[in-house]
Amino acid sequence: MAGQMEVLNALDVAKTQWYHFTAIVIAGMGFFTDAYDIFCISLVTKLLGRLYYHIDGSEKPGSLPPNVSAAVNGVAFCGTLLGQLFFGWLGDKLGRKKVYGMTLLLMVVSAVASGLSFGHTAKSVMSTLCFFRFWLGFGIGGDYPLSATIMSEYANKKTRGAFIAAVFAMQGFGILAGGVFAIIISAAFKARYDTPPYEVDPVGSTVPQADFVWRIILMAGAVPAALTFYSRTKMPETARYTALVAKNMNQAANDMSKVLHVDFEDSGPKDEMQAPERPPPQQFGLFSREFMRRHGLHLLGTTTTWFLLDIAFYSQNLFQKDIFSAIGWIPPAKTMNALEEVFRIARAQTLIALCSTVPGYWFTVALIDRIGRFCIQMIGFFFMTLFMFALAIPYDHWTHKENRIGFVVLYSLTFFFANFGPNATTFVVPAEIFPARFRSTCHGISAASGKLGAIVGAFGFLYLAQNQDKAKTDAGYPAGIGVRNSLMLLGGVNLLGLLFTFLVPESKGKSLEEITGENGGEDSETQDTA
Repeated sequence: MAGQMEVLNALDVAKTQWYHFTAIVIAGMGFFTDAYDIFCISLVTKLLGRLYYHIDGSEKPGSLPPNVSAAVNGVAFCGTLLGQLFFGWLGDKLGRKKVYGMTLLLMVVSAVASGLSFGHTAKSVMSTLCFFRFWLGFGIGGDYPLSATIMSEYANKKTRGAFIAAVFAMQGFGILAGGVFAIIISAAFKARYDTPPYEVDPVGSTVPQADFVWRIILMAGAVPAALTFYSRTKMPETARYTALVAKNMNQAANDMSKVLHVDFEDSGPKDEMQAPERPPPQQFGLFSREFMRRHGLHLLGTTTTWFLLDIAFYSQNLFQKDIFSAIGWIPPAKTMNALEEVFRIARAQTLIALCSTVPGYWFTVALIDRIGRFCIQMIGFFFMTLFMFALAIPYDHWTHKENRIGFVVLYSLTFFFANFGPNATTFVVPAEIFPARFRSTCHGISAASGKLGAIVGAFGFLYLAQNQDKAKTDAGYPAGIGVRNSLMLLGGVNLLGLLFTFLVPESKGKSLEEITGENGGEDSETQDTA
């Protein structure tokens, strides 16, 4: 036990070193890729509708039918949810390092395959696109528990929150990169194949070459993942997993000495440490009565807050193009050709990411170890609720042309406080408050709960945001409750998230073993009373 604590205490007080930043980049590039792959689909869904669902004589360009749109937007979330559960469990079972490269490899193959979706008919292209985006999501899902757990177990206790948040903050750059790349590709194709708007020439407004645009945008997501794969395979297993789960303190010390330049005293022969005179007490199991007594409310807090947050966050992100169209910030589709529409949607998303999403993430990185996780999450949910109601209650006011800038400012602030708030903290906290042998699994369960919320947001908002007048809905959709009432509903969801935050403990400034009791306190390896 003394040798184990020596290794872990040395990690807690280790100075910030170059390898910490290397680990942030290696883990963070996974999240850069995750965000790019998840959100780039929202940039091209309207283009897919024009290409594959054009109806001759229609006043509006073709659009994806409701079931197809829901599948294309939501199937990656289904894969992500399952990937979070599977790889979270596998990370505790086999170790973080052994499965860390698998997720990136799956993402690379699936991103390329998504862009190469087979066939020319709408049914064949959409079917294969959904198939490969499911597996893309499965790989993305694995990145959540593994990256968070690895970063938390490498970090010292003084800057652990900032390091984990910095990994997640790469998501903001991924969203930004997706928008910028889509702007570049659509502008290049538009310069080469400039055509009249749909209302002038319905068929000619969508050139056949536009089919390459969405494929290139989706396939580009494979590049950052491929560049990071080799580095991930060379990362050593985390010392905390090796010491606390694999019970090999010498190996843990050797691994960390190589990458963090921390000197450990010789803690004795490995056989002596691993062969005590009497058997160690039995550890309580996951979801045992003892686990639920010690961590049940914590798990309820991390799952509910992440679930509620993602309902609001992903519905806003995936369908901001529809909101911008509703308030007139993006012109009516029939006044543009296909490539111009991609360009304008990408420009709007990039502006939101640049002005609010990215800064919000890095405000969290800067302040999380100063003011704490609980405080940031409360602030975020409070202001998300406030600004959502500020958009919804006077919604008719914001639809007037002279007030559109005000709408965009308030809408951007909801993104800022999502990221300087629960979108970051719900990722950080589950990687800190559960025992090492359950850490990856519990983070995966919490993240999967979030993705369940994303599915609710993605599928639900798609229908709910439709106009209340059936004559004004998009083709194939039933009447919804309208954008105003949808925003009101999301405001209520954020308010619930604020309330459930009280179940989540503060972990600022404490070692992981102090938080979980693995330092020999009451929560250390005691016998399961279940």
